[in-house]
Amino acid sequence: MKDEAAAAPLLKVEGLVKHFPITKGVLRRQVGAVQAVDGLTFDVRAGETLGVVGESGCGKSTMGRLITRLLEPTAGRVEFEGKDITHLGVAGMRPLRRDVQMIFQDPYSSLNPRHTVGTIVGAPFRLQGISPEGGVKKEVQRLLALVGLSPEHYNRYPHEFSGGQRQRIGIARALALNPKLVVADEPVSALDVSIQAQVVNLLDDLQAELGLTYVIIAHDLSVIRHVSDRIAVMYLGKLVELTDRASLYEKPMHPYTKALLSAVPVPDPKRRAKRERILLKGDVPSPISPPSGCRFHTRCWKATEVCKREEPPLLALEPGHQVACHHPENAPEGASA
Repeated sequence: MKDEAAAAPLLKVEGLVKHFPITKGVLRRQVGAVQAVDGLTFDVRAGETLGVVGESGCGKSTMGRLITRLLEPTAGRVEFEGKDITHLGVAGMRPLRRDVQMIFQDPYSSLNPRHTVGTIVGAPFRLQGISPEGGVKKEVQRLLALVGLSPEHYNRYPHEFSGGQRQRIGIARALALNPKLVVADEPVSALDVSIQAQVVNLLDDLQAELGLTYVIIAHDLSVIRHVSDRIAVMYLGKLVELTDRASLYEKPMHPYTKALLSAVPVPDPKRRAKRERILLKGDVPSPISPPSGCRFHTRCWKATEVCKREEPPLLALEPGHQVACHHPENAPEGASA
C-alpha cells in the first residue's frame, strides 16, 4: 500500500504560480503584480499529513486555495489522482468537490449566521444532489457526534457555539462527503491555546478513523509538530525546505527554518537557557517586488554575494530532504545547493 502511494501521489503540484494583478486608473491598467505564490513543486501521498509553515504573507493560504481550485493559477500544474485539474471550470470541478474539501481559518466568518447547524453541515448533500442512507438529518447528526458535538444541537445557530465548537462544525461540513484530501488553512490560529490541542487531536483521530489525507497550513511549528508526516517551509511565495518531521526538527538545513524553530516556546527554563534564539533583522520584503537571487538573503546572517545574484534551486541534499540554500546548515559533507 505504501509503495503504491509513493509511486502515484494523491496530489501533485508542479511549478505553481499565482500573481494578483495591481491595476491603476480608470482603464484599470496593470502596473504590477503581487507574487503570492511563485513556483511551488511538491506532492502529497495518500494517507499522509503535509504541514505547510511560514510567516504571515508568505503565500500559504493562497497555495491552499489553488490546490483546492478555489483560485485559478497563473501558471503551473495541479494533478489530483493523476488527473490534471489546473484549469477545470465549475462544472468540471463539481464531482471533484466530493474528494477535495477545505477547513477555513476563521470559524466565525466561514459559517453563515442565518443558517442552523443542520443546514450548514447538510449543504454538501444538497449541492451534490446526494441522499444519504437514513436521510440528511440522521447523517448530519452522525457527523456532529463524530466531531465531538451533541447531535441534539442540529437546530442551533452558529452564534450559540464557542470558537472551538464552530471549528468542529466546519470540520463536520468538510467531512460530509467522505473526501480523500482535506486542506486545513490555519485551522486553530483563531482559537484559544487551550482549545488548539483538542482540535488538532480531533483532526489526527479523524485521519486514523477515516483514512484522510491532510495538507495543514500553519504559521506555528509547534502546532503541527505532532500531526505532520512531512513539513514544507515557505518564505515569500517559495518553498525553502521540504522534509519529514524528524529531519526538520532535529537538523534543519535552511537558515529560515532554523530561525522559525528557535522561536518555538520551550516550557522548561533549563532547556530554554541552552537554546540559541535567532532574531531575524527587518521585515518580510514585499511580494510586489521580491529581492533578487535568494529571497531570504535580505534577512539571512549567512548571505553572501552569490545569494543576491542567483536563486538557489530546491535540491535533495539527503534522501527525502530538499532545501533551497547556497549555504545550508547541517548539510552532509560537500553538499551545497
